[in-house]
Amino acid sequence: MATNRTFTMIKPDAFGAGNSGAILEMIETAGFKIIALKATRLTEELAAEFYLVHKERPFYADLCRYMSSGPILAAILEKTNAVADFRSLIGATNPENAAEGTIRKRFATSIEANAIHGSDSDENALIEGNFFFNAFEHQG
Repeated sequence: MATNRTFTMIKPDAFGAGNSGAILEMIETAGFKIIALKATRLTEELAAEFYLVHKERPFYADLCRYMSSGPILAAILEKTNAVADFRSLIGATNPENAAEGTIRKRFATSIEANAIHGSDSDENALIEGNFFFNAFEHQG
């Protein structure tokens, strides 16, 4: 069953380029309500913990270095059918394959520097949101 919440991160490339405000505007215009929001910076250790599911993948170490290379903006969003609708809004991982009007088409510079993270399932949205926010911060 689909839930009404998802998790996102504006990644170091988009945050560093000053695109956070424009990305948040696209998110809100698409009907998402921001439930929790914080700017923070991951250490390599925290990035490694967050992306543990990818530990055996060849890009894991590079991903952890990249995600700890600068500040990020973490958020919990709310909307009916949140995960699927948000995945549509952000677009394909590779911005060359992303549809026009998506966040990645507009702001990503490469498959590695793809501007934004979006949870891929309701279960992961809950896990990822709880990684960054305590219950008090996202009681909505």
